Formats: sequence, C-alpha cells, structure tokens
Amino acid sequence: MPRNQTPPSPPETTEPGTADADEIARFTAMAEEWWDDGGKFRPLHQINPCRVAFIRDRVAAHFGRDQLAAKPLEGLSLLDIGCGGGLLAEPMRRLGALVTGIDAGAKNVRVARLHAGQGGLDIEYRHQLPEDLAREQASFDVVANMEVIEHVSERDAFFAACCGLVKPGGVMVASTINRTLKSLALAKVGAEYVLRWLPIGTHDWKKFVRPSELARGLREHGAEVTELKGMAYSALQDKWRLADDLDVNYLAFAVKGK
Repeated sequence: MPRNQTPPSPPETTEPGTADADEIARFTAMAEEWWDDGGKFRPLHQINPCRVAFIRDRVAAHFGRDQLAAKPLEGLSLLDIGCGGGLLAEPMRRLGALVTGIDAGAKNVRVARLHAGQGGLDIEYRHQLPEDLAREQASFDVVANMEVIEHVSERDAFFAACCGLVKPGGVMVASTINRTLKSLALAKVGAEYVLRWLPIGTHDWKKFVRPSELARGLREHGAEVTELKGMAYSALQDKWRLADDLDVNYLAFAVKGK
C-alpha cells in the first residue's frame, strides 16, 4: 500500500462534482502563472508564509512534534485539496510531510508536477476531487483546505468528503474569507477593482464563509474547530501576518474525533 494509504493510478476526474465548472475554467486559464510571485497569484505568494507557519506550528503541537525541528512534520501524511500549482504542497514536503495534492484543474496539476520535479520534490499530484478520493477510502493525518471552500458549488457535500479524508484523531486546516461588509470592501472590491491584486471575478462575495458556518459544517461531519486565527495585511510593510481579526481572511484548525 502506498505511503498515504491510497491505491495507485487513480482515475482522472471527468465530472465537476462539488467543484464549480466556471471556477475550474478561471483558475486553469491562469495556470502557467502559479509560480510568478508578481503575477495574478501574487496574493497567495504573500499569504503563504502565514499559512505555512500556522500549519507547521498547530500540526506539530497536535502530534507532539518539535515545531523548531528541521522537519517537524516528518512522516505525517498530508492532503492538499485544491493544490493549484503546488504553492503550499512544496513547503509542506520540505517540512517532512508525505504530500498528496489534488486539484479539479488538469493544467494546474501538470504545472505542479513539473515544478516539483524541477525542485527534486517527491509530491504525488492527482487530477481528482475530494469526493473521488474519499470513495477510495483514503485517509490522511492532515487535510489542508486552503482558499478552496469559497469556490465550491456544493459546500456541505464538500465538507463531508473532506472530513471523510481525515484519519480519526487527525486534523484539518482551512483558510477562507469571511462574509462581512469589510470583506466585501477589501477582498472583493478593493482586491479586484481598486488594487487589482486579483483578476476581476476571482471571488463571489455571496460564497464567502462565516466562521460559524465553517465550524458548523465541519462539526456535522465529525471535525471540531479548536482555533480560529485571522490574517491581516500591513500596507506599510507590504506583508501579511497572523492576527485576531477574523473579519476578512482567516484560518481554522479542526480536529476529527477518534
């Protein structure tokens, strides 16, 4: 059995399932820019240090690891859902995790595989949806759901599939955008129309997820949110940091019962 307890050579995804076809097309069209830190994915490059630090520290603490070790996630299986070009998967692998990345966009997966190969990183990438992987009865110590929830078409079915992929006693880490007037002004109007950080149409404010909605959705499928943390942008430093303000971007750490 392979390292992440999933069968080899899975079938390619052909149906949209919980993925939104328009969202798949939008991100596929930008796939070649995933690793351009000054391009359309610049915001993800900027928030990545926050995401990586949050995952490293919380996961290490949960599994009794030394977060300051060179590879604090050594040997833990980690699934990166909606992996895109591999911006999160690669640092997770460097921290020692055994990483599988899945994405609804075939071109995204090809870009991720190519970049990982160039860096000598053994990451398993699949063109697959979480519900397809769940049907294979795969399970992981850590499931990462980063900037994906606000793009899916069937949120509850998505939560069910993702929670089903977490081992008993394992964890899920999610990152998404709160549905507030502040997020409408900053994450939608400001980021897309004023600052032009993101292409117009990247986000639909109505699909943003309140922390209470996220916590309830995960709880209904066996995972309990134990920590919420915001991510805030400092214009003076042109840098993102972890914060207590959950009004716009936020991270959630959830534990699945044993």
